[in-house]
Amino acid sequence: MKKTLIASAVALTLPAMASGHFLLEYTTDTMIERPGDVPVKLIFWHPMDNGHVMDLDLPQDFYMIHNGEKTDLKDTLETVQFTGGENSGAAFKGSVPVKRSGDYILVTVPVPYYEESEDIYIQQITKAFLNRSELPTDWMNPVGLPTEIVPLNKPYNILAGSTFTGQVLAEGQPVAGAEIEIEYMAAEPDMENAASSAPVVGALPGGTIVAVSDTNGYFTFGVPKAGYWGFAALGSGPATEHEGKELSQDAVIWIRAWDME
Repeated sequence: MKKTLIASAVALTLPAMASGHFLLEYTTDTMIERPGDVPVKLIFWHPMDNGHVMDLDLPQDFYMIHNGEKTDLKDTLETVQFTGGENSGAAFKGSVPVKRSGDYILVTVPVPYYEESEDIYIQQITKAFLNRSELPTDWMNPVGLPTEIVPLNKPYNILAGSTFTGQVLAEGQPVAGAEIEIEYMAAEPDMENAASSAPVVGALPGGTIVAVSDTNGYFTFGVPKAGYWGFAALGSGPATEHEGKELSQDAVIWIRAWDME
């Protein structure tokens, strides 16, 4: 209880490296009713303000975990152009075979992206979650990534107005003092037109929302609105250099919040 209280309500506006960059593993729904192939798009973007789209290279890895088993999905990926509010950039569309009941953890390990304005590389190792038939199986388990955020709440049906708690890990160990950038997907991708919707909220007063993990890697955030929320633990991974330049190896997780009706 003590370690949770330490992290609770820590929502600060601290300067954050690679502010606003988020790798999306976007699906229209997180709760899947019928078996089939679920379309997914991988986009490197600024979804809070419908901002700049970064060109995404073919990921190093793209796979799913279901009932503890890993299935490679990289062969499903096709290059597409995605248009945001400012520009177009290279993205990918793929599919997730959701057949049996249970959780499906989507994992993307991207190629490090060079951010010229900051003269650094960024690698956002990203997880998102689907579920079929409301049967929980995998969501609470670490995947074994170099760095990741492990959810302590079911990430695909968070209630708006409640809280979300995660634990930041690097090589399986808690990361203390990690800055976790928090972003609302105010603009969502259109799965048919390869473009974004208009943002449904405006800019936040005070700038980027950032939480800080406690000594055991935990953080808690009060989720104020339904929709998709992204959490990026900046520089939480063990790798710090790529091709002779600084590397920010980030752990990213996406959750879905719902209004109680």
